[in-house]
Amino acid sequence: MKAVGYRKSLPIEDANALIDFEAAKPEPTGRDICVAVKAISANPVDYKVRKRAAPPEGETKILGYDAAGIVDAVGPDVTLFKPGDEVFYAGSILRQGTNAEFHLVDERIVGRKPKSLSFAQAAALPLTSITAWELLFDRLGAVAGKSFDPRTLLIVGGAGGVGSILIQLARRLTGLTVVATATRPESQKWCLDLGAHAVIDHSKPMKEQIEKLKVPPVGLVASLTFTDQHYKAIAEFMAPQGKFGLIDDPPEFTMSVFKGKAISVHWESMFTRSSFQTPDMIAQHHLLNDVSDLIDKGVLRTTLDQTFGTINAANLKRAHALLESGKSRGKIVLEGW
Repeated sequence: MKAVGYRKSLPIEDANALIDFEAAKPEPTGRDICVAVKAISANPVDYKVRKRAAPPEGETKILGYDAAGIVDAVGPDVTLFKPGDEVFYAGSILRQGTNAEFHLVDERIVGRKPKSLSFAQAAALPLTSITAWELLFDRLGAVAGKSFDPRTLLIVGGAGGVGSILIQLARRLTGLTVVATATRPESQKWCLDLGAHAVIDHSKPMKEQIEKLKVPPVGLVASLTFTDQHYKAIAEFMAPQGKFGLIDDPPEFTMSVFKGKAISVHWESMFTRSSFQTPDMIAQHHLLNDVSDLIDKGVLRTTLDQTFGTINAANLKRAHALLESGKSRGKIVLEGW
């Protein structure tokens, strides 16, 4: 089968940063399903793994986590899917990735593809939907249901992949006031179109901008990018006893700035359940099915922004480069072979 991978951690400009190669088609065992991959999307974790984790000598690592495709075969213990089912999912960071024609994945972290979306539109959603959902409901404890919530949720980096779905989840499923941050005019418009009540510029002092909005107290914060640059300033205007959630890898982070206000800090990693085979691992199957239903009902929409053509090394290098620049918006998708 065709696949895209890397053998050494190299700058994306290097000709061998990502390469096209042939690999053996995998066979499912246990609770694995083998998926014929139709579309994938690129995520920051792709380039972070490429830059930090060189494969063992002589091996080729296949990246990619998001995928939408058709079940080709199932392992003997599979009960949730059958060949021919259309699915979408975000895979496991411990296994070979989705940048391949066929991919093995545990059925417990796979959902039904939304019927109303193409494979490309569906591939934009899994990793960011799981991250946003777990961050909002499991980590920050937001309450689903449209009853009024007297707090503001601040989303730092609202125009990125996770922010783009988090804005929608918070606005459509909770009574929170949703304020996103974005710097460029087109990114600010993107956040407003997705449902943010207001947008502020995180390249300027945020406290003054929040105060001018006259919104409810900022009780919840989802810090999705550049946490080290903003968290101290955010601690100054967060409400006492609030909750601060983050998903990035800040090189510097001192939790004591939140102590005086008894603000709790919550890490979110959507790979935790699959990496540690947690007893509630199947929650991601149910979560993705819920997202699929919300998409088909018109409550949520895909966050696909750009399609970069077929799945190959050249196009994936373009996707990695744009993600590394920090200027991407929504999700980048590749489709077909």
